[in-house]
Amino acid sequence: MRRGLTWLLTLALVAGAAGPAFAETTLEKIARTGVLTIGTRTGSPPFAYIDKSNQWVGFTIDLVEQGVLPAVAKKVGKSVKLEKKESTPPTRIPLLTSNAVDLIAGTMTDTPQRRESVEFSLTFFLTGAQFMVKKGSPIKGIEDIAGKRVAAQQGSTNAKIIREKVPSAVLREFPDQPAAFQALAQGQVDTYTNDGIQLYGLKAKAPDPSAYDVVGTFYSHEPYGMALRKGDFAFKEVVDTGLRNLFESKKYFELYDKWFGPKSEVPYPMTDEVKGSLLSQLKK
Repeated sequence: MRRGLTWLLTLALVAGAAGPAFAETTLEKIARTGVLTIGTRTGSPPFAYIDKSNQWVGFTIDLVEQGVLPAVAKKVGKSVKLEKKESTPPTRIPLLTSNAVDLIAGTMTDTPQRRESVEFSLTFFLTGAQFMVKKGSPIKGIEDIAGKRVAAQQGSTNAKIIREKVPSAVLREFPDQPAAFQALAQGQVDTYTNDGIQLYGLKAKAPDPSAYDVVGTFYSHEPYGMALRKGDFAFKEVVDTGLRNLFESKKYFELYDKWFGPKSEVPYPMTDEVKGSLLSQLKK
């Protein structure tokens, strides 16, 4: 009997030790299901949002559909469908680590702290944090927010920086952009801070855009990347290949002009410095 028990325990230990070796990789999962699942935003124009026709659209959606998705399909050797799930700053890393999504494609800043939990793709956008205020507000930048009620998104780098740089500001965190903007519109806060481009997007979509201003010089550096599970280097290589193809074919700049060009709803000209920084990644 003892020999039998010892044998069973040995088998159980061997099986337990071998289990992780047979864990399915992201690319294997996509090859099996034929689906790439991304976490993205529903209210962050022009990056990712639900439009008036109830369609999920935006710059990052286009980057995935026209760059990442074809690269993934080529890698797994079959057609791949795109599935989208809503993600917010507090939920995006848990969605990744729980395998609920394969990729976060929204407005996530690549930071050293976040790199401890996830991998990041090539940078696909560069911006910096500013403030949205109602027309006529005395707030002109970060130097004016001491003692003021400042809205920010939960889990954002902006909230962290405000705590560190202006601890006397009354920081109020909201789950998403629409909630933070609503707080500003209703006078519950004096200003809403986020990355400049996102604030310009909200202003453009506001019922009365002329009622709001985006103010202040950048008080942070915000490089956006697509996030993947920690250590998922094979999948990262494919995602980077998709983005690299967009840059090298110039398709990236066509999509940028579509969403941020002079004829777009949210004009946000790309400086030569930003363009040079984005293209310098391709040489590494």
